[in-house]
Amino acid sequence: MSKVKIGTVQMSCVADKQQNLDKAIEKIREAAAKGAQIVCLQELFTSLYFCDVEDYDNFDLAEVIPGPSTDALSPVAKELGVVIIASLFEKRAQGLYHNTTAVIDADGTYLGKYRKMHIPDDPAFYEKFYFTPGDLGYKIFPTKFGKVGVLICWDQWYPEASRITALMGADIMFYPTAIGWDTTQDEETNQDQYNAWQTIQRSHSVANGLPVVSVNRVGYEQDGAMKFWGGSFVTNAQGKLLYLASHDKEEVEVTEVNLAQTDYMRKHWPFLRDRRIETYSPITKRFIDED
Repeated sequence: MSKVKIGTVQMSCVADKQQNLDKAIEKIREAAAKGAQIVCLQELFTSLYFCDVEDYDNFDLAEVIPGPSTDALSPVAKELGVVIIASLFEKRAQGLYHNTTAVIDADGTYLGKYRKMHIPDDPAFYEKFYFTPGDLGYKIFPTKFGKVGVLICWDQWYPEASRITALMGADIMFYPTAIGWDTTQDEETNQDQYNAWQTIQRSHSVANGLPVVSVNRVGYEQDGAMKFWGGSFVTNAQGKLLYLASHDKEEVEVTEVNLAQTDYMRKHWPFLRDRRIETYSPITKRFIDED
């Protein structure tokens, strides 16, 4: 398919998992009614963003994958004929957890999962307490509407991750995300942070000649200390914004992307042709120290 309609669900969350799941399903239906063929949900959409604290009780939010949430989403995908990209808290085994995204094809088939590779540890984002780094490698999923590449939130800052995903043959890159502002910050700092976040992801689109879809949550959490900034967006294969969400509203939008544009862009800006892969071995070092 040369053109694909992408549904993005930017929403706020509450403490009750079932309520969030029901809300997400309602919004998937809304996106499908608008013509969406692939629908992407935000990072960890079944709960509040619990990584603001290190609390052992939060491990109870985790589930096996495939499991309850994919079991609920699969019949919805089949009924509506849409691909669903669903970010979940995975319990792999006792004491072993991942930040994981499941992909469900348009016939309801569970295609597999991607485990977040880069795990942050910052004030209010204590993810290393909860998540083991992914060990499945970078992944693409052959869906009815194209080959979907999935990366998750903190992965979005790493051009290496997007490059590998593109080289695996992804048609579109998706970034389920949960990122926000400390409400005590000044407006200039807030804008600088958002601009950097958007710019780095648009650069992945440019460098790889692929559409990028980034879906963030919205609303106040952590007793009002954190404002998740929304700002979800979709680019074309040249990094041009095709859709940009607000910073403070729930939004369900459908955006058409042209997959044929990748061939055009890679012919005219042949970054893949001109890569000097024989010179890149130093990238596997943590830091290139002097002898």
